[in-house]
Formats: sequence, structure tokens, C-alpha cells
Amino acid sequence: QVHILESGGRLVQAGNSLRLSCVVSGGTFAWYTMGWFRQAPGLDREFVGSIDWSGGRTLYTDSVKGRFTISRDNNKNTVYLQMNSLTPGDTAIYYCASSLSESPTIRSAAYHYWGQGTQVTVAS
Repeated sequence: QVHILESGGRLVQAGNSLRLSCVVSGGTFAWYTMGWFRQAPGLDREFVGSIDWSGGRTLYTDSVKGRFTISRDNNKNTVYLQMNSLTPGDTAIYYCASSLSESPTIRSAAYHYWGQGTQVTVAS
């Protein structure tokens, strides 16, 4: 059984940065493509970004390109989401998920295990 735990979410001021972490246990982390999704109040969950097993390929939704960066440390079973230039529009619960996809993917159905999420609130 794969267990995923996100951390790092908190209240920040607009323009500031925040780094989220996601630790995976119970599986072979290095096999997984990892993804970050978010869900704002009243809205559907949306794709944020994804990184392949090696860290060599990433994929981002347009709204975060140039501001957010996904990275991973396979020795620590951890994937990170570095978020810069945050805006109130980034306020959401951020979820981490694992996939056996060979490449980064936006398809939520491709992700089999999900964390409980971490709340990010950006104040104006």
C-alpha cells in the first residue's frame, strides 16, 4: 500500500514563495511519475504539474509556468513543488499523487494514489 503525505502549506502574502513537500512510502518511489493537483473552494480539482520518474521531464499547467517548479529526490522518496510569485488565485488545497505513467501526465485518472492534501492560502 502506497502512502502519500504532503506538507508545507500555510498562509502567505501575495508575491511570496512557498515550497511544498510530498513524501511517498510503501512503494518504489523511483518508478513513479508524480503529480501535483489543487482544488480551490467551489471549483473542480485541477492539474498543476507533473514530473517523470527520473526528474528529467516535467509538465505544467499554463497558469503556473514560470512560477512553479517541480523537483524530486529519489533518495528521500520526496517530490517538491516550489511556488514563487504566489497570487490569491493560487489559494487551494494542494494534492500530491503517484502514477505508473512513463511520462508526466495531466490525466488525474492516471494517478492511483493520492495524499490528503495541504492547504495553501495566499493573502492579498
